[in-house]
Amino acid sequence: MNVRFRVTLTQYEREELGALLSGGKHSARKLKRAQILLAADAGIADEEIADTVGVGGSTVYRTKKRFVGGNLERALSEDPRPGAERKLSVKEEALLVATACSTPPAGCARWTLELLAGEMVKLTDHDELSRETVRRRLLDNDLKPWRRKMWCIPQVDAEYVARMEDVLDLYAEEPDPQRPVVCFDETPTQLIGEVRQPIAPEPGQIERYDYEYQRNGTANLFVFLDANRPWRKVKVTERRTAQDFAVCMRELAEIHYPEADRIRVVLDNLSTHTPAALYETFPAEEARRVLRRIEFHYVPKHASWLNMVEIEISVLTSQCLARRIESYSRLIAEVAAWEKRRNRARACVNWQFTTEKARVKMGRAYPRPTNLKRPQRVKSSVPRN
Repeated sequence: MNVRFRVTLTQYEREELGALLSGGKHSARKLKRAQILLAADAGIADEEIADTVGVGGSTVYRTKKRFVGGNLERALSEDPRPGAERKLSVKEEALLVATACSTPPAGCARWTLELLAGEMVKLTDHDELSRETVRRRLLDNDLKPWRRKMWCIPQVDAEYVARMEDVLDLYAEEPDPQRPVVCFDETPTQLIGEVRQPIAPEPGQIERYDYEYQRNGTANLFVFLDANRPWRKVKVTERRTAQDFAVCMRELAEIHYPEADRIRVVLDNLSTHTPAALYETFPAEEARRVLRRIEFHYVPKHASWLNMVEIEISVLTSQCLARRIESYSRLIAEVAAWEKRRNRARACVNWQFTTEKARVKMGRAYPRPTNLKRPQRVKSSVPRN
């Protein structure tokens, strides 16, 4: 191809193209045009540029032509490509979005692309509408009506704030061995066995296992986490009754913290997490002896994120429980090995959320104090003599 256009870049343009190639997110086409311009400026022939950059000769020709006939921005950008007009007008697209956000037809759990396409045919003058057209317009509006996400909406009232700040103040205190802060919670898990032996992985082949499994019941894990030192304890039980909770609290006081004067326990509002559970399980004098050394601090309802142990349970699930464990005995052994390794590594939760940050980030949700009425002045008349 005859060279008809000569590219001569200024120093500023060379620096701009160099910055474009060195970082940032740009399309591959734009980066290749920048390489073409820099190579042409260096005097390299078109055929060699095409081979080096990995484009056709016509691409090199057009890029140089757009630079000479225009400027650097025009050479790097693309002209609008011709294509078919959109089948949905602006009003019809708005109607599609409104329909996708509405209640689905009777008998349908959610809107699908086929349902939306059929509904739009009924509501507009279109004889037909493809699911791809519907998908593209929903994508433009960042809308996926077939997806749902479950979440809890807490009611931030005075009780919520009081419990939250109580727990946050506990976390902010200086560590005191005589008054430790221990976070407590439980999590259920299934005992699942293999019906067929999995096939071990090989180079170039991932591990394979049968989708069929054997359900061998369930188990419960009570998890303790010290908020100020790298210690956690996981106890595996068959159930999570009030009696199991009471036994955990007695072990916490007599086995894990025998020298502590007062153990502050952070826990949620489960019905079994009460001092009454100890009286249901032990004689009154024993229950009272344990409770004299334990102080319960409850997180607000729908605010389990305030309990540090939830982070530790997430780590336990991902590192140890995210597989098929077939028996109760194996679950105990695997959890004990995880606990030992985690304690040996001195892993801790780096808690950053404080009462001050809560008042800044959640200030609008805080309840406003009731305006107190000023005491009325009592007028008294003094009789004149």
